[in-house]
Amino acid sequence: MEENIKVYGPRLFGLCMTLCKNKEDAWDLYQDTWLRAYERQEQYNSSFAYESWLTAICVNRYRDNLRRQKLAPFLDLFSTTEEKDRMIEEIPAKEKEDFSEIHEAIDTLPHKLREAVILYYFEDKDVGKTAEIMQVPVGTIKTRLMKARKMLKEALLDEWNL
Repeated sequence: MEENIKVYGPRLFGLCMTLCKNKEDAWDLYQDTWLRAYERQEQYNSSFAYESWLTAICVNRYRDNLRRQKLAPFLDLFSTTEEKDRMIEEIPAKEKEDFSEIHEAIDTLPHKLREAVILYYFEDKDVGKTAEIMQVPVGTIKTRLMKARKMLKEALLDEWNL
């Protein structure tokens, strides 16, 4: 781990500074990222770039912190945890949109196309990361996504009679 910190630490801290805009928050994110990487080092797949894996951890930790900060002002209004929990339980659940037709259409895609769609659209991977994960060229992923979009469009147009 020490060697990774020496090699990737400066760039990681630069990313943290870019995301956080101040040194204290960047330092917290930097340490949190390394801690998470240490805790999850057995999950690292050495066939992928370590820096990409570390960057994904950093960005995910940053997003988690943003979500907590958005909730913080609301949660500070309560004097006790019980009061906060009671209020949260009283909030009606947001009605979820029904995407079942889209998911069903995606399930009918050939395996390679479905995998590309899931990684790109649902796992929020870019074309390069999707190609790396699927171990194919970037152009192949672009072609698969194009074919998948065409097949989904046709399937959904037929289903919705548009």
